[in-house]
Amino acid sequence: MTAETAEVPVTPPPAGGYPLTVDTLVIGAGACGLVAALSAAEAGQEVLVLERDAVPSGSTALSAGLIPAAGTAQQATAGVMDTPATFAADIQRKAHDEADPTLVATLTGAAPEAIGWMTGTLGLPLTLVTDFDYPGHTHRRMHGLPERSGAALVDRLRAAAEARDIPIVCERTAHTLCTEEDEVTGVIARRPDGADEAIGCRRLILACNGYGGNRDRVARHMPGIAEALYFGHTGNQGDALDWAEALGLRTAQLGAYQGHGNVAHPHGILITWAVIMEGGVQVNAEGRRFWNEAQGYSEAARAVMAQPGGVAWAIFDDRIAGIARQFADFQAAEAQGAIRRADTVEGLAQALGLPADALAETLAAAEAARGGADAFGRRFAGLPPLTPPYCGVKVTGALFHTQGGLEVTENANAIRADGTPMQSLFAAGGAAVGVSGSGDAGYLSGNGLLSAVVLGRIAGRQPLPG
Repeated sequence: MTAETAEVPVTPPPAGGYPLTVDTLVIGAGACGLVAALSAAEAGQEVLVLERDAVPSGSTALSAGLIPAAGTAQQATAGVMDTPATFAADIQRKAHDEADPTLVATLTGAAPEAIGWMTGTLGLPLTLVTDFDYPGHTHRRMHGLPERSGAALVDRLRAAAEARDIPIVCERTAHTLCTEEDEVTGVIARRPDGADEAIGCRRLILACNGYGGNRDRVARHMPGIAEALYFGHTGNQGDALDWAEALGLRTAQLGAYQGHGNVAHPHGILITWAVIMEGGVQVNAEGRRFWNEAQGYSEAARAVMAQPGGVAWAIFDDRIAGIARQFADFQAAEAQGAIRRADTVEGLAQALGLPADALAETLAAAEAARGGADAFGRRFAGLPPLTPPYCGVKVTGALFHTQGGLEVTENANAIRADGTPMQSLFAAGGAAVGVSGSGDAGYLSGNGLLSAVVLGRIAGRQPLPG
């Protein structure tokens, strides 16, 4: 089959049948796709994973790789008394009750099992982040590898798949779904040489993330972030939406996304929000604070982009830097010289190119407000004051990944326009609608990997149709 025929999102099966057919075909080899594949193989299904890149990575590899879950063994060991219901309430509070309550309950309820399976069956050494809080979470429930790295998470999942002989075929771009009698029977995928191949399946799992890399879609659905740096995977072009539109499937909350207002500029390295939550602040080019930073890092993207030049500076101290250093990204930022240090506020201002008097006044005002709410409504109670040596980094706002997508059932089945579920098509992770409401402010830390890992696990475990 050649690639000279114009691509269409959906087509009938090839007249001569499929040269290869598997039980479960997974599109995308990020955390979501690999978890789905591992779960399907565990259920005794023959699995094949298609990945457009030369090696598995996806948006997961650009994150800190932290998965939120309530009621886990790790929390119990740390003395954290938490429940899925409390987690669900936190999600809805942040999302202003705009998230689908059924999906929220499904994800939060299944998250502890997913974490236990990853640590027990797969052998991933997931530990609980216990030395700082994430905005919007009433308990400490972030689980990650010792490296605190999404790239390490993908590598571990890939190794687990390879150990179980699950084939991951890279440099294969699925561009067309084959359907018969309103169900998916296979895909057409492009090889590196430009030729196309047809692969049949009894069911298909879309784990190909969202559409943050499609600038036209971003401008259409979320114009407020269209000019920001895109910090996600360039392959996230909205393929799942193209197929959904062609198949007449339900989609929801296409204007929802996760932003981040703390990406080192011009280095392009994520600076953990721990530098803020442990008592740091953000200032603009005038050396002045401009918002309540404790609201969250997603809405920080627009707040930072609204400042002169679309940049800001995160100001913290060496104690906080010690906490942030558990993240591989922060270590990389230090290695590249993005983090500046000085023994005085005046020295830090000079190193960062900020007005010294204004920066000193800003930090003094924040310190004076530690007994209550400051002018922006932020409370610093319980946090140590900033002390020398001081640290700072120039940052900008970025779009990380979209949160809208296909509507799905509790079992991750895609839903037709008439409300009936497809038995052969599943969506998870960024391909499915998330639980972050309709914009950026509803994103609770970890919502992306919550959906990727937990919904991927759910989709993978479903039985074969018919």
